[in-house]
Amino acid sequence: MAWQHQNILCNSKTFFHTMWKTILLLLLLLVFSHVASSQTIIETLPGYPGKLPFKMETGYIGVGEMADVQLFYYFFESERDPVFDPLLLWLTGGPGCSGFSAIAFENGPLAIDRDKYSGGLPSLKYNPYSWTKIASIIFIDAPVGTGFSYATTTEAANTSDTLSASQTYNFLRKWLVTHPKFLGNQVYIGGDSYSGIIVPLLVQDILQGIESGLKPSIDLQGYLLGNPVTDYYIDDNSRIPFIHRVSLISDEYYEDAKLYCNGDYLNVESNNTLCVTALQNIKQSILQLKLTQILEPQCAFSSKKPGELEWDIRSQEANVIDSLQANKLPELRCREFGYALSYKYMNNETVQSALGVREGTLKTWNRCVKTFPTYTENVQSSVYVHKNLSQTGLRALIYSGDHDISVPYVGTLEWIRSLEIAVFDEWRPWYVDGQVAGYQTKFMNEHFRLTYVTVKGGGHTAPEYKPKECQAMVDRWFARYPI
Repeated sequence: MAWQHQNILCNSKTFFHTMWKTILLLLLLLVFSHVASSQTIIETLPGYPGKLPFKMETGYIGVGEMADVQLFYYFFESERDPVFDPLLLWLTGGPGCSGFSAIAFENGPLAIDRDKYSGGLPSLKYNPYSWTKIASIIFIDAPVGTGFSYATTTEAANTSDTLSASQTYNFLRKWLVTHPKFLGNQVYIGGDSYSGIIVPLLVQDILQGIESGLKPSIDLQGYLLGNPVTDYYIDDNSRIPFIHRVSLISDEYYEDAKLYCNGDYLNVESNNTLCVTALQNIKQSILQLKLTQILEPQCAFSSKKPGELEWDIRSQEANVIDSLQANKLPELRCREFGYALSYKYMNNETVQSALGVREGTLKTWNRCVKTFPTYTENVQSSVYVHKNLSQTGLRALIYSGDHDISVPYVGTLEWIRSLEIAVFDEWRPWYVDGQVAGYQTKFMNEHFRLTYVTVKGGGHTAPEYKPKECQAMVDRWFARYPI
C-alpha cells in the first residue's frame, strides 16, 4: 500500500507540474498574441459627422519569427452581405503607399473633403462608390515602413519585393485565424500601380501554401490589378507610343524617335544625337502635362524645375504640403491638395488615437514614402509570374485608366498579349448608364481567364477619376457577369 500511495503522490505531482506548465504556456501565448496582433473597432472618426455607416476595424498583425514586423491594416465589412460577398486584400502602390491612400482617394468608403477645407483638421465624407458596397476589404500598410506599419528591430526594417509578398501572405493567414467567420469566403488579392509587382508574387505564394496544405485554408479565386507596374522596360518604353496615340506629339516627332532610337526609348547612347534630339523634342511637348491624367490641370505647386520632366508622380504633392504647413491655402484646389490634406489628417494625434495607432512607433505618417532606403526592388518584371498563374484555375481582372502616361494602357496590353493566352472576346465597349465606360478584351485557356478593361477618362489610378464606372466594373466581375 505504501508504494501505491507513493505512486499516487508522484502521479499527482507530475499532473500538477504538467498542468502548471500548460497554464504558463497558455499565458505566454496570450501575452505573445497580444503583442503580435491587436484590433480596434472604429465607430466614429474625427472629422466625420456622426457614426460611421459601415463596420470598420483597424489593427496590427505581427509577422516574422518574433513578430518583429508589425503590419497595420484597415478592415471594412461588406455593406451588402459580408457572409456571401468576397473578401478582398488590397495593396496600394508605391512601394510605400499607405492603405489609407486607397481608402480616401480610390476605392474605400471614406474620402478627404478637399473642397470644404478652410483650415484646421480636414473633414471626411462618405464615398457612395466604395468597393465595400460589394466586398469586405482589408487595406494594408505594406511593406514594413509604410503608413503605420513598423519594425521592432533595425534588421526587420529591411525588406524587398519578394520578402514583402511573403510577409503579406503571413499576414493574411494570421488575419484569417483571428477572423474565422471569413474563412468560408471567396478570397481575391488586388492592388494598383507598384502592386503590379507584388500582387502576382503574393498570389503565387498563396497557391504554393495551398498546395503544401498550410492552414488556414484560403479559398483563393483570383486577382485584380489596376494601372499595374509590371515590366519596367515594357511599361516605360510604351509611353512614347501612347502619347503619340493620344495626339500629344506630332507624327514627325514620333517617326523620328522610332527611326533614330530603333523603337528603344530607354537605352539611349549619348552619342546617338539624332535619337537624343528626337526624345528632347518629345519631352518638351509634354513638359506641362499631368502624367497621371493628361486632361487634368497640372498642379500649380508642382516642384518641377524649368525644363525638367518628372516621371516620379509622387513628387507633385510636395510643395502643397509645404504650403499647408505654413498655413497658406492654395488658390487652386488641385488633386494634390487632397493628398496634402491626408498628411494633415493622419498626423493628428486625436485621429491616430481613434485609429488605435501605437504611440511612439513612427515619427511621421506618409501617404507615400518618397525615398525608401530599407526597401530593395528585386523584381524587375512580374510577367513570368503572370505566365505561371495562367496555368492555374484562377481568374484575373487587369484594368487601366486610359489617360495615364505613367503606366500606359498600351504597355499593359503588350505584356498581356505576350502571355500567349488565346483571345476569347475581341476588343469591344462596355457600358455604365447607357454610356461607353471603356473597352474590354477577354483572354482564356483551359485553365485561366483574364479580362482586360480600359476605363475611359481614367487616370493613375482609374477609381480615383472614374469611381462609379470602376465600382460597376468590379461588381460585375466579382459576380461573374459580363462587364
